[in-house]
Amino acid sequence: MKFTKFGKALLMSALSVGVVLGITSCVQSYTVGYLYVTGTVTSQSTGNGIISGFKVDHNTGNLVPIAGLPISSGGANPSRAVLLNGGRFIYVLNQGVNAEGGSTCTSADPCTKSNITQFAIGGNGILSSQQTFFTEGLNPFRLFVDTSANYLYVLDHDSPATISTASNPVSSSATNPNPSCGLTLGAGVVSCGDITAFKIDPTTGRLTLVVNSQVTSATGSALPYFPVPANPIDFVLSTGFVLTLSGTPATGDSVFPYTYNSSTGQLSVNQNSSQPLNVYNATAIVSTSFVYVLDSDPLTYTPVNTTTPVTVPSQILPFSVGSNGALQQQTGGVVPGDATLTNPIYLIAESKGKWAYVAYQGNNNTTTGNPQSGIAGWVIDPSTHQLTPEIGAWGTGAGPVCLLEDPSDQFIYTANFSDSTVTGRLLDQNAGVLDNLSGKANRSFPLEGPAAWCMVTGRTS
Repeated sequence: MKFTKFGKALLMSALSVGVVLGITSCVQSYTVGYLYVTGTVTSQSTGNGIISGFKVDHNTGNLVPIAGLPISSGGANPSRAVLLNGGRFIYVLNQGVNAEGGSTCTSADPCTKSNITQFAIGGNGILSSQQTFFTEGLNPFRLFVDTSANYLYVLDHDSPATISTASNPVSSSATNPNPSCGLTLGAGVVSCGDITAFKIDPTTGRLTLVVNSQVTSATGSALPYFPVPANPIDFVLSTGFVLTLSGTPATGDSVFPYTYNSSTGQLSVNQNSSQPLNVYNATAIVSTSFVYVLDSDPLTYTPVNTTTPVTVPSQILPFSVGSNGALQQQTGGVVPGDATLTNPIYLIAESKGKWAYVAYQGNNNTTTGNPQSGIAGWVIDPSTHQLTPEIGAWGTGAGPVCLLEDPSDQFIYTANFSDSTVTGRLLDQNAGVLDNLSGKANRSFPLEGPAAWCMVTGRTS
């Protein structure tokens, strides 16, 4: 077949268009995941919080609001939320309100109308409310799901009832029947926090209470919760143990372990005392492949190759977990926090385990712009899991409350309380530094109110 000059030119033009379209299709933008943010909106007539959502663009990290969101969180002051492995259900922990309508909850002024609201993730990331559940204790404020997505655990700041000294197998002491609870208020009465445990139905997501097989109540029935030391701060599941961080600036902070049974969800006491950490302002306990405690106590140290001491406003305590749940300090000891940032609140290790990043909330001041908030990063030693050296610090929105990596392992995001935004950064896969997002993605993405927590799923169908 022969072509005229005009035919050849037309054929070449068609081929050129095909090549261009082929190249374009290779870099076509698509949604790699859904990012959800819980938050409070004080102007809502119901007093409920909200859940906002965004589609995460694979190529740029740009966030596009999900149609139909935000929706009500199912209660007031949503503090934390978890997303099941596989991305089918979300559970939002709503802390409720105290007698004055605020969110500061204590044993003397407990929050009411606290609940756990379940949501299903539908097409295009839309959320639909399913069921509501309640913890056994007062003032719930933390929750997590185990790695198999079979059990959900909620940390209540205050337990609801007394414990029987006669039937408590933890200790025979009449003055303090469960040393893990701390303060003795009277004969057989101790002040505790508690963990409420639930079994998750894999089909419906429904939660069913797991009762305590070790400890009975004062009436002789199975205790419907697991006591933990007074004044809990945070808790985490790590290598077969549930570790609860508790304490106050006056008494110091400590960690109490329960042995976790992955088959039954049961938590069993294996030691009668908490482990002191010798810090007084711990803010979080986080588990990656190892355990890290974040603390806002200042640390004075002498950097390598210098003789001049330096003081930084916070520190990170890295641990491995022993066979009985005791924490064993990592080689190299305490890690100095970033010198310019304050109030560390969360830590993640990126997907390849090469770098760790800590979000710092700063002073949470909406009028000063929160210059002490941001993200700092460290190299993770592959043999000891120690954090060294610090590779940099980067800005975020004001007052970040959470930190996560997107499902494509390209971007790091924070949701921010003080300026009601979500901000993102590009993860440099070679150096671990966090660069600005490109183009229109290099901006703050607005929320309708202050952020409380964030989560992300790669399940988009």
